[in-house]
Amino acid sequence: MRIALDAMGGDFAPGPNVDGAIAALNEFPDLEVVLVGDPRQLEPLLTASGYSGARLTVREADGTIGMDEKPTEALRKKPNCSIAVCWQLMAAREVQAVVSAGHTGAVVAAGLKTRLFLKGVKRPGIAVPMPTLKGKSVLMDVGANPAARPEHLLQYGVMGSIYAREILGVTNPTVGLMNIGSEDGKGNDLVRDTQLLFDRCTFQDRYFGNVEGRDLYHGLTDVVICEGFVGNVLLKAAEGMADMFMKTIAQEIFATLQNEKHLAEQAFRNLDKRYQYHEAGGAPLLGIDGSCIICHGSSNARSIFNALRISITLQAKQINEQIVAELDREESNLAA
Repeated sequence: MRIALDAMGGDFAPGPNVDGAIAALNEFPDLEVVLVGDPRQLEPLLTASGYSGARLTVREADGTIGMDEKPTEALRKKPNCSIAVCWQLMAAREVQAVVSAGHTGAVVAAGLKTRLFLKGVKRPGIAVPMPTLKGKSVLMDVGANPAARPEHLLQYGVMGSIYAREILGVTNPTVGLMNIGSEDGKGNDLVRDTQLLFDRCTFQDRYFGNVEGRDLYHGLTDVVICEGFVGNVLLKAAEGMADMFMKTIAQEIFATLQNEKHLAEQAFRNLDKRYQYHEAGGAPLLGIDGSCIICHGSSNARSIFNALRISITLQAKQINEQIVAELDREESNLAA
C-alpha cells in the first residue's frame, strides 16, 4: 500500500510525522510512504534518522494551510500546498490513501474538490470512535458535512455500521440518531425527516431510535448519527471534558496515594492511555474512493504511526467495497 502523508500538517510538524512514518515502515514491510512537504525541512530529518529505504520518498509541496485560514479560500490561493498535493496524488492513483494532521476543514475541502466519492455516496463523513462505559461507539459525522440532508444521515448509518463491525469488532452494531430527546417527534425538521428514512431502512432491526448527548458516553448504541455541526460540537466538548477530568483525577490520585506514588502514577498512565487520541491515530473520512485519515492537530509520532496503520486496516478489511455494496442495497430497498 502506498500512502501520501501530509508531512507539514500538525502543530509539531514535520518531526513527528517523519518519525511516525519511519516507525510504520519498520512495522509494515509492504507499506510505502510519500512525505508531502518542503524538502528543505524534510531531507535533514531523514538524514538524521538514518533511514535510507526506497519505500520512503519526498514529494515537494508549496506551503501549508494555517488554522486561522478559511479552507476553500486558502486552497484557491495555495493550489500546491501539502494537503492539496496529497489529494492530487490520490486522484492520480499514485497513492491509495491520504493521512494528515493539518487543518481538518482544509483536508475535507480538498477532498470534496477532487470529487473522489465512492459509487452511491452522496456526501462523505468523518467517523470517530468514542470511549463509552461499554467500550467504544462510532460518532458520525463530526465535521465534514454541517449542512446534511436526511439521505446523507441514512448513508452515515450504513457506513458507521460497517466501520463499527469491521474495525471495532461489534457484531450487528446498533444505530441511534442524535436528538434533544428520546421521544418520537422531538428535534428539528432534519432529524424528524431522517427518522422516517431510518424507519424504512434495511437495518431497522438494529435501529434504536433517538439518543441524547449523555447516551453517547453510556454506550447506548454502537453507532450514533448526527450532522457535522452537532457532531463537531460534541467531539470538542468531549475533548475538553476529558482533559479536565484527567487532570482532576490525577490530582486526586496523587493526593490520596502519596505513600504509594508509583501505584498512583501507573494507574493514571493506564487511564490516560485508554482515552488518549494518540492511540486512536485518527478518524477516517468515510465515503472516499481511497482512504483519508484525519489526525488530531497535536499528533505525535505515535499518532501518525497509528493513522498509517488504520489506513492499511481499512484496505485489508475492504471497507470501501462493503460500503458500495450496502449502499446499493439500501438504495434498492428505498426505491421498492
